Amino acid sequence: MVDKTTTPAKAKKPLIVMKFGGTSVGTPERMQKVAEILAEHAQEAEVAVVVSAMGGVTDMLIRAANEASQGDNERWKNVRRELARRHREVADQLLSAAEQAAVLPRLAEQVGNFENLCSGFSLVREVTPRAMDTLSSLGEVMSANLLAAILRSRGTPAEAVDATELIVTDDAFGNATPLFEETNAKTRQRLAGLRRRGVMPVITGFRGATREGICTTLGRGGSDYSGTIMGAALDADEVWIWTDVDGVMTTDPRLVPEAHIIPEVSYREAIELSYFGAKVMHPKTIQPMMKKKIPVWIKNSFNPTCPGTKIVPAATNGQAGVKAITSVSKASLVTISGGDRLTFTQLAGRLFSSLSLGSVPTLMVTQSSAENVLCFAVHDGDLKRAKARLEKAFELEMLHDHLACIEVLPHVAIVVAVGENMKGTPGISGRAFSALGRRGINIIAIAQGSSELSISFAVRAADMKEAVKAIHEEFKL
Repeated sequence: MVDKTTTPAKAKKPLIVMKFGGTSVGTPERMQKVAEILAEHAQEAEVAVVVSAMGGVTDMLIRAANEASQGDNERWKNVRRELARRHREVADQLLSAAEQAAVLPRLAEQVGNFENLCSGFSLVREVTPRAMDTLSSLGEVMSANLLAAILRSRGTPAEAVDATELIVTDDAFGNATPLFEETNAKTRQRLAGLRRRGVMPVITGFRGATREGICTTLGRGGSDYSGTIMGAALDADEVWIWTDVDGVMTTDPRLVPEAHIIPEVSYREAIELSYFGAKVMHPKTIQPMMKKKIPVWIKNSFNPTCPGTKIVPAATNGQAGVKAITSVSKASLVTISGGDRLTFTQLAGRLFSSLSLGSVPTLMVTQSSAENVLCFAVHDGDLKRAKARLEKAFELEMLHDHLACIEVLPHVAIVVAVGENMKGTPGISGRAFSALGRRGINIIAIAQGSSELSISFAVRAADMKEAVKAIHEEFKL
């Protein structure tokens, strides 16, 4: 008799892209922990990994490049020794002899690339943006090779993959923009064989390449962005961003010890929080996820049992009103008055055009159309560039007294209350004003968009901590 029973098809494993930041891979002990996390989850899911440089390495590389361009050969040579030492230490402690034999030459090659680049900078006394992209992302190449070798030493098939083979970008060196259609095609093609063989790809974060194959970078903090670009390209079920915090908090716990983890936030809330300084993810990170509605988790590699925060198209938890508070501690307010010769539209057009040309982001904007006055906030680090741009744009008007003035108010902080459930909830602004007023905190400026996703307050920098605490308590976060 023929047995007509059939073996049920093996369930397809979910695909998870996991990104690990610099602190997560900063020491041999942390690298070991990451390998343990990956090996554990690889039993239940298909995992692709995106990895940053070891903590502090990128800053060290950039500093060395600048020192080399100034002719300081001794300092960049010290960095070369430190770069080799840190990565060799990981190899010595965590790799089998066979893996050391395979990986140490690759690490030496990257150290050699560093030396060649810095020697060139020293000769020509210049660092071009294109060369800086190549040098500043060497740390990711080294950490990806190390982590893949650690996984293999533990019995988990893995292979380092350079994102220059995957992520296609424009040629805006230092802050390149991905070309998603080409990136998706190259990523799927390059990783298809590894996925079929059950080999875990360990991908370099932060970097990509132009169509011509020239290395670019996605901007500082761009490894998070790399993770979600990979998630979108592979149609992942989820993306997990492993960092050194337990998730998205109601506010900075250094300002308010009672702050706690938010279990779930929406894409729009996450973008708003990251733009205004919540140190959880790169502001561009969520964008590749929105179109495909792929969930993103923020998790702590130092506390992997903590559930973390889930970022979804529309969060379902939380009371009506404010969900979280973030802040920018070092900002300045710039006020520009148009006088009688410029209409408000002309003033605004010229102002924002000049800031755009200088790549100066604004934190908040307020206006008084009747008085022909615009006020905006910028990070302190952008103030000098913003002021220079405005003075150039309005040079003739200022020369002939057709522009009243450009005034700068320093030592300002921006406090931002965020929550999608604020929309349609009356009294939010009033409660915030009252909470600040009871503590004697003066509001210098306020801005709220029609989306009602956030309300921004400018206060004195010295009042920031008290302002955050007041709003946090008022809305019982």
